[in-house]
Formats: sequence, structure tokens, C-alpha cells
Amino acid sequence: MNITQTFYDSMASQYDKLFLDWQATTEEQAAILDRIFQEAGFDRTARVLDCACGIGTQAIGLAKRNYSVTASDISEGELKEARERAKNNHVTIRFENADFRALSETLSEQFDIVIAMDNALPHMLTSEDLGAAVDSIVGRLKPNGIFVGSIRDYDSLLESKPPYSPPYIHKTEKGQRVSFQTWVWNENLYQLTQYIIEDEDSLQVSKFTCEYRATRREELTKLFLAGGCRNVSWKFPEETAFYQPILVARKEPK
Repeated sequence: MNITQTFYDSMASQYDKLFLDWQATTEEQAAILDRIFQEAGFDRTARVLDCACGIGTQAIGLAKRNYSVTASDISEGELKEARERAKNNHVTIRFENADFRALSETLSEQFDIVIAMDNALPHMLTSEDLGAAVDSIVGRLKPNGIFVGSIRDYDSLLESKPPYSPPYIHKTEKGQRVSFQTWVWNENLYQLTQYIIEDEDSLQVSKFTCEYRATRREELTKLFLAGGCRNVSWKFPEETAFYQPILVARKEPK
């Protein structure tokens, strides 16, 4: 099991604590994605693959908007959590365990839309792995289908290489919850440690560690163009209200 699987398996039961209100977040992010899909010419008959679904934050929100959603992830722990949350939200989603570098090994069909949100692609620590992920994703798109994915604004972060992220402080019924990350840089790679501190009846501290590769937008743009996409563009938070830059790439028609 690699460090990414361990990170998400370990954090699966606590991932929702990164949000003030996870349930509301599913609806807010689905609304953002819905607008992007419609701007690209798709309606809710589109078939969607969330290839880095985590605990279902985007997949469940989209399913509640009546999209046909298939969701995959490398983490069995997060898939277990996602299945339970889908059940609790009364939506039907097909879940599969799959590495997004090799989606065709699990998923034979193609989709109108593939998404990978919340900085999933920068888990690829080499340009070769990232290229394999892009080729795999484009391979699961129908001709003229679109990929929608978000990453951190690494073009900006690489200028300063900050050692930590600002904390999120959420008031709870019994006190407060604080979450933040520390980042240890090695050129364009960094080790991320996620802390979740719950200061309620008693003090509880959880800690999870993972690795990322700071990926510039130009690199991803070139990979999607080389992989068979056109009209690769970026949408920024001031336009979308999403917290990270979003890439939209359309696969070439036949």
C-alpha cells in the first residue's frame, strides 16, 4: 500500500471534519460543477465519472442533481465511507476501486464527463505518473467529452514555498475544531502533514501524512493537449467560487 492509500484510508472517517458542514459543501460544489457542465454544453443526462471520489463530496452532490454518477478511488477506506454516505443521502452511485493511472483496467465504458477535484492529480510524484494519469483519464472520455479537475495554485505557491497552510477554525456544539497543514519542501515535492485538533470535552489531536508534487498549470495544459484534448482552459476562484483553480479540457471529436 502506498503513502497516498495509507493517508486516505487512515483519514476516511475524519475527512468530513475538514469542512464546517460537509453536507452543505456537497450541494455547493455540485452547483459549481453543474454550471461548468452546462457552460460546456451538457445537461443532467450526462454520464459522469468521478475518478478521485474520496468520501463522495462531489459524486453525491451530483447524484442528488440527477446525474448518472460512477465513482472510483484508490482508497478502500474512503470508498467504504462514500458508499455509506451515498446510502444516507438516498442516491445510487456505482463505486469502484481504481487507480486513475489505469482506469481502463476497471472501467471499460467511456463517459461524457470525468472529474478529479480537490488537488488529486498532484499526488502523482513524477511527470511519468502524471502523464499516465492524464492518458488514462482522457481514455475514459467519449469524443467531445470534458475533463474537469482542480489543483492548488502551485504557480503562486512555488514562488514562496510556504511551510504551512492557514488554519480553519470551526465552532462546534461542544467547543471548536481546528485543522491545518504543514508543508516540508524538497524542490517541487513536499510532504504534507494534516492536523485535526478537536477541543471539546477533551482535547484530541489527529495527524496524517502524505506527499505531493507541486504541478504548474502549464504542465497539465500541455499533457491534456498532447493526450488528445483541445480547448484546455482554466477557471479561477473569482469566477467559479470554488477554492482552487479548475482545469476544463475537451476531448477531440472523432
